[in-house]
Amino acid sequence: MTSLPRPITELTADEARRIALRAQGFLGAPDRRSGVRGVLRHLGAVQLDTISVLARSHELIPYARLGPVGRTTVDRAYWTDTHAFEYWSHAACILPIEEWPHFAFRRRAYRARPHWNHQLPDGAYDRVVKQLRTEGPLTATELGGAKRTSEWWDWSGEKVAVERALMYGEVVCVERRGWKRVYDLAERAIPADLLHDDLDDTECVRRLVRLAGEALGVGTRADIADYHRLRGEQFDAVVADSGLVPVTVEGWAKPAWADPAALAAPPRGRHRTTLLSPFDSLIWERARTERIFGFTHRLEAYVPKQKRVHGYFAMPVLSGGRLVGRVDPARDGRTLVAKQVTLDGPKAVPAVAQALLEAATWVDCTDVRVERVDAPELREPLLRALT
Repeated sequence: MTSLPRPITELTADEARRIALRAQGFLGAPDRRSGVRGVLRHLGAVQLDTISVLARSHELIPYARLGPVGRTTVDRAYWTDTHAFEYWSHAACILPIEEWPHFAFRRRAYRARPHWNHQLPDGAYDRVVKQLRTEGPLTATELGGAKRTSEWWDWSGEKVAVERALMYGEVVCVERRGWKRVYDLAERAIPADLLHDDLDDTECVRRLVRLAGEALGVGTRADIADYHRLRGEQFDAVVADSGLVPVTVEGWAKPAWADPAALAAPPRGRHRTTLLSPFDSLIWERARTERIFGFTHRLEAYVPKQKRVHGYFAMPVLSGGRLVGRVDPARDGRTLVAKQVTLDGPKAVPAVAQALLEAATWVDCTDVRVERVDAPELREPLLRALT
């Protein structure tokens, strides 16, 4: 095993935290002129998820950075003017269109994959591609149906075929319509200057490592590799040529790398107090969140109800550069319901109240109702702060 280069910079834990916040678009004045599209380009990936409580996760990401952007505006910004596409990155993600060439390595890997969960019926692939060529863009339902039965896993032949074509890169998801993927041929949807697989695997990974390092500001091998779900050995093979620089961070047990631009000037400024989606790239990697913020967070949507600690979709509250609590929200008509509120002491009360009130306004609620507070003595102060 080769020895690591000697770190050129030592960072305190606080410096690393502020670098991470700035890199993720939370410190300094937000770039409102570039808006939602600017947020997407800056982050490089916005994760999608089926859960919708206040709003879907891909709507919550720009909201956390820009404030109450109209939800229709968010979708329009992602999906019009060939600005973005959906593909497998950290998970199913909206990606800037400029990143299409960087995922050639993953498309090639899917084409070479020997085993799949769903069998592809004879002729289905060619039929779907032909139909998209003549009639597209289309949803799976418009292609002939997404499922054969009501079971979620029982895909129709058309759905199997179009999803396979999506992974191969012959088909692109160009928008979500009522949460259904809308498919079109890549040759139509991707600008001609980007529609190529010319980059070899090493160059694809090198670019993604660099972009992940820039989006995180500073991170460990696992942090940076996880951003686009790369393997550790893929990271190892390219990090020396990625442009990232080795650093040490106070309290971090493992080596780290940083974006040199993030080290060039100390992060300055304040940021808005806000609720965060559990799928926000600031906190989606749980070990990193604990290391940077001292905050242990787990999505409990798939945990049996009786075993949940903080709630179904507990959303961390970011304030003053710290994670100061969490709220498990719900909707009851035009009332935003805080089913469970967890506060990191009395000082967190104003921040959590502010986050709740703004979120309620954003989703067109006129009232906030608090059901449970983990520290009973903070219930009345929170209710007062909400009035």
